[in-house]
Amino acid sequence: MTLTLPTPASPLKIGTRGSPLALAQAHETRSRLASAFDLPEEAFEIVVIKTTGDNRALIAADKPLKEIGGKGLFTKEIEEVMISGASDIAVHSMKDMPVAQPAGLCLDCYLPREDVRDAFVSLKYKTLQDLPEGALLGSSSLRRRAQLLHRFPHLNVAEFRGNVQTRMQKLEDGVADATFLAMAGLNRLGMADVARSAIDPDDMLPAVAQGAIGIERRSDDSRAGDMLAAIHDGETAQRLAAERAFLAALDGSCETPIAGLAELSGGTLRLRGEVLRPDGSEVIAEDRSCAIEDGAELGRQMAKDMLAKAGPDFFSWR
Repeated sequence: MTLTLPTPASPLKIGTRGSPLALAQAHETRSRLASAFDLPEEAFEIVVIKTTGDNRALIAADKPLKEIGGKGLFTKEIEEVMISGASDIAVHSMKDMPVAQPAGLCLDCYLPREDVRDAFVSLKYKTLQDLPEGALLGSSSLRRRAQLLHRFPHLNVAEFRGNVQTRMQKLEDGVADATFLAMAGLNRLGMADVARSAIDPDDMLPAVAQGAIGIERRSDDSRAGDMLAAIHDGETAQRLAAERAFLAALDGSCETPIAGLAELSGGTLRLRGEVLRPDGSEVIAEDRSCAIEDGAELGRQMAKDMLAKAGPDFFSWR
């Protein structure tokens, strides 16, 4: 069966948020598709969709994500537009994606993964270790906040939201002494110099799927599926299969501080995971390896064992 390719007159519509990083990711997707099929970029139309997570008032108020809709606040409206047919595919930061997709949608395309590390960002200090006692570090991430309080209990943490530009302005305004961003996002924006240092995963295990871009489509859209298969990165898929199975079995919401990272070496997959109390008072961690094809099962089993180790009292703060 011949694949009907999009044209400038009848373009493939790519749904995305309107933030600078989201647009950079959509443009990367468009460029990869255009190159794979030798098409002009005009054969792809970028459709900007405003999500609840882009509400400027909520960002300015630094409200925690769990109070305004959890992970879905970055994806719900985009998925609704795609289900309606107003866009054909949607580009997402995978660390923002819920572990389950709405009926009628599937997520089976990933671009090559970027740097997974967290970036330390400050106008005053070079590294996390340089922060003096009582310094204020801003972050909206439950994971980063819990990890920081666990490893650096002498520091203070405040809610801190917004894109790169918003957060840099908040630092200039003295709202906090430092913050975290993802190295992947800074690299994609050409702003790697914003990071004063990158934090090794041994010191701060990243969020599940950090640095990965996923492209969602309607399950019955075989044309989109065939096109996306041409730019799909299998290694990223293998890593995320383990990480997202771990997350789903542990707690797929944004109410529990969870970190996870899968890495490949030869035919082996190594998976590291952490679940923490929000106040950093306790952390449960595991580090296991298996054959790559068994990664998802390892993720599920590791989560099950960690839940057993944690016991019911571990989640008493919910």
